[in-house]
Amino acid sequence: MDLLGAVFILIVLLELTALPMASNSDGNALLALKQSLVDYTNALNSWEYNLANPCLWSFVECDNQHVTQVDLGGQGFSGTLPSDIGNLPYLSILKLQNNSISGSIPVELGNLQQLSSLDLSNNNFSGEIPSSLGNLSHIQTMLLNNNSFQGGIPTTLTHLRDLQTLDLSYNNLDGSIPQFQAKLNANGNPNLCGKGMQIFCPRAPALPSISRHGSSTKAIAAGVTATFSFLVIFPIIGFLYRKHCNRVHKETFFDVAGEDDPEVAFAQIKKYSFRELQLATDDFSDKNVLGQGGFGKVFKGFLADGSIVAVKRLKASQNHTGGEHAFQTEVEMISLAVHRNLLRLKGFCVTPSERILVYPYMKNGCVASCLRNEIGSRTRALTWPIRKRIALGAAQGLQYLHDHCNPKIIHRDVKAANVLLDEKFEAVLGDFGLAKLLDYKNTHVTTNVRGTPGHIAPEYLSTGKSSEKTDVFGYGVMLLELVTGKRAFGEEVILLDWVKRLQFEKKLKEIVDSILGNDYDPQEAEELIKVALVCTQASPVNRPKMVEVVGMLEGTGIAERWEEWQMLEVVGPHRILNWPEYSGSNLEVTSGR
Repeated sequence: MDLLGAVFILIVLLELTALPMASNSDGNALLALKQSLVDYTNALNSWEYNLANPCLWSFVECDNQHVTQVDLGGQGFSGTLPSDIGNLPYLSILKLQNNSISGSIPVELGNLQQLSSLDLSNNNFSGEIPSSLGNLSHIQTMLLNNNSFQGGIPTTLTHLRDLQTLDLSYNNLDGSIPQFQAKLNANGNPNLCGKGMQIFCPRAPALPSISRHGSSTKAIAAGVTATFSFLVIFPIIGFLYRKHCNRVHKETFFDVAGEDDPEVAFAQIKKYSFRELQLATDDFSDKNVLGQGGFGKVFKGFLADGSIVAVKRLKASQNHTGGEHAFQTEVEMISLAVHRNLLRLKGFCVTPSERILVYPYMKNGCVASCLRNEIGSRTRALTWPIRKRIALGAAQGLQYLHDHCNPKIIHRDVKAANVLLDEKFEAVLGDFGLAKLLDYKNTHVTTNVRGTPGHIAPEYLSTGKSSEKTDVFGYGVMLLELVTGKRAFGEEVILLDWVKRLQFEKKLKEIVDSILGNDYDPQEAEELIKVALVCTQASPVNRPKMVEVVGMLEGTGIAERWEEWQMLEVVGPHRILNWPEYSGSNLEVTSGR
């Protein structure tokens, strides 16, 4: 071996020794996890026996030569969770959410003394929640929602002093709810009883006292009678009481007055009576119509307390797609999505024939109406700084729906008309969750494609399958509406095609809304157009996630993504120069002002 080769090997060895090296036990535990999971996409291909250092594996982070984080969320895994998972003594974060993992939680999970965040939500876990989880003394967040857990809530969890958030919603848990200091969500467990739930827990009757002066025979008889009452009669009374409470309290929702109670921390939406909303909208008078779309009409309403609201009355044909309880459940899930760029659900109304949602009133309307000067007599256009702020705000709201909601919410109809503006012209994304709200039986696929022409992603139109990437496509088109001021679907060509052509010809000034004149930053406008075109690529695989979109809007990663877009659109087999539909007569788009 020559000197140069020896030096090279020495450098490699020095670099490897500089990397954090996890213990063999950590690597063995992760390999056992890989073996128990069914990895359809080969996401764990870097987890190999011959690569001894798990700190180099994907989805793994180390600190001081120990595995501290494992994030396998949303990778399409099935299979089970092995008992070896308990052999990671320094693990602080374990995320397995949004997969199809089944089986029970191994009791060994309670060995992870350093665990601070556990997310097993949106899987197929079953069995009882092991009481050993009460040993996780440093746990702060525990998300077990949207599984099939059975049995009662372990009282050992109430001893966790650092626990801040516990989500057990949408399982099959039963029994009474222990008293927690943590923020608890136990919705969607119809057999749970206690304060904040739809049924109350029956109280045990007092046992009869036995006189000390009576005969031993009477004392024994009294004891047998009491035992019989407790073991036989009491469960029957409890069953009948629960059945009665299920009937009486089936539609109980808690109003904002209970928000300080940790057991009533969710479902903070008001249930309005139909008569109350009739009076608020002058019997849903046409003079109070704010707008209408695929879901129904929106009316301006004046409540008895003086507040102004927007009342969305869903179409009659959509009011029978699910039962009242299913509707309330989905409404409750939507109400949990709270973000400054999301329209807050104020309340709802449900009757056998009506489904109505109540929102705060947005006096500046939506982006589409502002672009077309459709709000009263106001003719002032949205300034360029406001448009930039709208672009970022809408992106942040959409990112929250995709990445921070359990289960995640797919909007399905992102467009300028669904981006509302508050009194400060801040973007507030509306109509999220409504498509799923009206498609109870199938969360991800619907034969009734919902959306607006010009905004619908190609794969959604052809297959009916929606995903985060269909929302990204709609957002990209919304950005083009924001920059150009034009409708997404004009009388002659689609806005997206028109912008692509002019961008290729570097005719930026023709793309930007003419109402702005020269009151915009050309470089910022070009960057927004690039982000829009990256978001609207034909293949969903090539589109970024919303977290990446937010980064690009904040100035990170635009150049790299744009270079990829050019390779696909300009150099690839469907490059712009070969598109036959472009001709001089096709370069006009109706502004729709």
